[in-house]
Amino acid sequence: MKSAIYMGQKNIEIQEVPIPSIGAHDVLIKNIYSSICGTDVAVYHHGPNTGHKVTIGEEFGHETVSRVVAVGDQVTDFKVGERVYPYPLFATGDTKRAGTIGGFSEYIKIPNAKRNHSLYSVDEKISDKVACLIEPFTVGCRAARRSEPKKDEKAIVFGAGTIGIAAAITLKYFGCKQVMVCDISDYRLNIVKNLGFEVCNTASEDLKTKAMAYFGTAPSLQGATADVDIYIDAAGVDSILETYHEMGKILSRIVVVAVKAGERPVDILHMTYAQQALIGSGGYFPEDVEDVMKIMASHHWDIESIITQEFSLNELEKALQTAGDVYSSLNVVIKFDDNE
Repeated sequence: MKSAIYMGQKNIEIQEVPIPSIGAHDVLIKNIYSSICGTDVAVYHHGPNTGHKVTIGEEFGHETVSRVVAVGDQVTDFKVGERVYPYPLFATGDTKRAGTIGGFSEYIKIPNAKRNHSLYSVDEKISDKVACLIEPFTVGCRAARRSEPKKDEKAIVFGAGTIGIAAAITLKYFGCKQVMVCDISDYRLNIVKNLGFEVCNTASEDLKTKAMAYFGTAPSLQGATADVDIYIDAAGVDSILETYHEMGKILSRIVVVAVKAGERPVDILHMTYAQQALIGSGGYFPEDVEDVMKIMASHHWDIESIITQEFSLNELEKALQTAGDVYSSLNVVIKFDDNE
């Protein structure tokens, strides 16, 4: 089989390696589509330890939809031909490999496969392309859930990437009345606008002014501000916490889901007097998979529209380079050969 092997900064090799052999309790799956994660882009451009724990000389990739092609003698949960989502945390039997399950390889071995644990069946109402976004959508769903949204609340999401869009869609799914998405890429914001969201280009527009006009006003410690209950940081820009300190109304909260190492300043005294909350969100739980499946099967939002480019596995380096350009791409996917 073909497998993309990470060889270090800006160095990917597509190698021919043996198809994994399976035991009595294992399942072999063949990838159909795999999506490129922002951490895949980071580790490609900047080297090891800048994204997921990708090991030089090993396979990587973790956002994928697959089909069962072989099952062990003792497997009763799955049938050959079934379309599945491999849950990265448990797919390989090694939780440390959640970001490197082999999404950029043709086949993945699922040891001791269990339904709704290491593999989830994918609803036939969800297309192959959309299904490869289940993993990043569960991350966005978890961020939205962590904000504890209430019916008719209002929210701002920073970052018009896949996870930010997933968070925005999930906030609406959970009952939020108004959601605005912010970014610096008009290319991405135009796609978000077509999904039905208000948008703001924070590089060319004043967010506070636009937000007050869209959401109405509410009190903050500094005076009148935008009436926004929830802020979600899916961009990882240092200034976002500063923006929240400036704009956040009394009793608002911010969820940070963007992966960014290092320390960031927080005005604890300000947040205390404003009774605000700073909430972390990482990864996903099974309940997020269930909600994402429902969102995707509903067809209420044109989720496939956020996929802007498609490449073959042999073009993975070009795909990673394309995915890193926020001004001309949003979500980039790898399509695998349909032949067994």
